[in-house]
Amino acid sequence: MKFSRIALTAALIGCGLFTARAASAEDIKLRIASGHPPVQTYVNLMTTYFVPEVTKRVAARTKHKVEFIEAYGGSIVKVADVLEGVQSGIVDIGGFCFCFEPSNLPLHAFQVMLPFGTMDPVVSVKLARAVYDKVPYMSKVLEDKFNQRLLGLIADNGYNLGTSFDWNTVADLKGKKTRRRRPEPQVARVCGGGSGAILAAGGVYLDADRGLQRLDHVPVGLGAVQALRNRQVLYRNRLWSDYLARAYDQQGALRQAAEDVQNILLEVGREYEARTGTVNLENYPKQLDQLRANGVTVKKITDAVRRDWANTLKDWPQQKANELDKQGLPASQVLKLALEEAEKLGHKWPLRYQIK
Repeated sequence: MKFSRIALTAALIGCGLFTARAASAEDIKLRIASGHPPVQTYVNLMTTYFVPEVTKRVAARTKHKVEFIEAYGGSIVKVADVLEGVQSGIVDIGGFCFCFEPSNLPLHAFQVMLPFGTMDPVVSVKLARAVYDKVPYMSKVLEDKFNQRLLGLIADNGYNLGTSFDWNTVADLKGKKTRRRRPEPQVARVCGGGSGAILAAGGVYLDADRGLQRLDHVPVGLGAVQALRNRQVLYRNRLWSDYLARAYDQQGALRQAAEDVQNILLEVGREYEARTGTVNLENYPKQLDQLRANGVTVKKITDAVRRDWANTLKDWPQQKANELDKQGLPASQVLKLALEEAEKLGHKWPLRYQIK
């Protein structure tokens, strides 16, 4: 059996199952990290569900004892460095969004390539899982290229647009300054096409000091994405894993124990995956209520506006598919499946994109 490093990414990923930090065959130390703080739902579930559940089940079902060293909020790896952090062995398990890896994993944040997808995080993570199960490349590239193994996908809430002015149609956005939120795919998804918004470099919120608008009005309903946040994937380092595999060949009982621990990581990872959907769904109304309590007007854009806006982006999914197909990636297959799986789960696209 091969052992591979584990990491959390809107995916949970991991590298080598055991490392030299293990005090003995019975004790295992694993460093789990994310660039985001525990206020983020997926990170909160890493520390409140994944860590305690793995610890409890390993103690109950194997001869090992697992101790997690938790490092969130960028204390070890920043939001865009989790994939590399797990690959290099700085951390053993990492949580992040694939959207922060546009060069290394350009296809994995595929839901942002289909604007106005589902706003339901439960549906989002289910359709992402269906695509991963039907397209082996999506998981295999993580193992083959980055020596990591996917433990669980991560759902996120839908994207919204914050403005300091009221608006009701796409035309109302023309000429307005909107601060660009990285990574780039979200830019095209939220502000691209014929909306006419003027994009400026910046962070998540709008900055009056730079001549931009501040957040005080939130139209809701642009569509949710799955966090292949490395929100995200679980993996571990193969060099040490191969050494352990040889050692365990000589000690069958320990080899079996190692398999048991790895199976528990995968088991809890899948449960964690589902919870990122249900917990985000439960929390979303409360989060909107908090905005309202702080004087923010929250409104849902109409189906007609969604359709008009989607029409300005109608060619973008095919353009992305063509671009990534030329790189040898199964982009057309993935986007077609995502469209179909969303419909199977009850989502109605404001505009049905066509992928050749």
